[in-house]
Amino acid sequence: MSVIHQITILKSPLHEWHVSHGASMAQRDDWLVPANFGDPANEYLAVREGGAGLFDFSSRGRLRVSGSEAVQFLNGLLTNDMKTLAELSWMPAVFPNVQGRLIAAARVMRIADEQGTKASSPVFLLDTEGATRNRVLKTIERFTLAGDFHVTDLSNYSAQFSIQGAKAVQVLNQVFGDSWVEAPREGLRTIKWKDTDLFVIRATHTAEDGFDFIIEATQALSLWEAIVDAGAVPVGFDAFEILRTEAGIARYGPDLDETLVVSETNLDDAVSFTKGCYVGQEIIARIKYRGHVAKKLTGVAFEAVVGAESGSALLSDDNKEIGRLTTVVHSPKLGRTIALALIKYQHLAAGTNVKVTVGEELVYAQVTELPFVKGSW
Repeated sequence: MSVIHQITILKSPLHEWHVSHGASMAQRDDWLVPANFGDPANEYLAVREGGAGLFDFSSRGRLRVSGSEAVQFLNGLLTNDMKTLAELSWMPAVFPNVQGRLIAAARVMRIADEQGTKASSPVFLLDTEGATRNRVLKTIERFTLAGDFHVTDLSNYSAQFSIQGAKAVQVLNQVFGDSWVEAPREGLRTIKWKDTDLFVIRATHTAEDGFDFIIEATQALSLWEAIVDAGAVPVGFDAFEILRTEAGIARYGPDLDETLVVSETNLDDAVSFTKGCYVGQEIIARIKYRGHVAKKLTGVAFEAVVGAESGSALLSDDNKEIGRLTTVVHSPKLGRTIALALIKYQHLAAGTNVKVTVGEELVYAQVTELPFVKGSW
């Protein structure tokens, strides 16, 4: 007898607002998310051309990690050095497996330490994609009985959204007034919103200036509406795919998966080569110091707008297969088709000519350094 596994489709605390404001909803990582709000071209322009766009990222995973041994345990699981992460700051990191392959990419935030009766204890927030939330949770939960190390999944009890664009600071000044001081890059602040703690994290997902918000689900709507009323344009994931590709930001699933060694992912800022041992460290270090990657994620730019598709094979000048396209989008900013791609090491140099079969034609493109677009960030 076959067993039917029922998938629960999750909804953002802002779901009803999205629907009532004309959003077309789509399924992504077992969540219903807004694909667009009726005009994805205008949503894109709000972010890229000097305005401010507002994204609902509640489908991402949010985990709280605390305890006197939190630094020690996280340092053994992550590629970046948690000992160097100061309070009210964040850094990118990767969870590798013992073969040095990607489990998940994450942003690790250190919020204010907990003050105990004898000593303070560090507290971290981990932010990862919805597709990798359970992978991260399973990776770290098994250590909760090994020492003073506590993990809480906040994903279903909180909301997360982001304002992106050159006018982000201007909009937030109108929302918060004198009650906030903007965080520096790779920094965060805790402020009050409706008597609820609100985390404000300065970060980009689009190559434009931006701030993320993590707040209790019950207060998400009031904050979202206040930011929209101050001039931010709601933006769906159709426009976000273009914006994050222009920014050279990969996504788990289309661009990254567990078959890739961390060194192949282009997440170089997420790896420390001076910290102590961690899971998979020997393989990652060996690639850096004794050789090179077999392939790596990079950019490919076509000469015009073409119908290339994700997954298409990349060919060299002598018609040898050298990689594949992962995410392909039309860039309004550049007026051409661009793509993220996994390409063999020998062909990674910017300016290298490559070819892709589109229909019955071979279309030419060039390997390009990332990001494609450098915005207000």
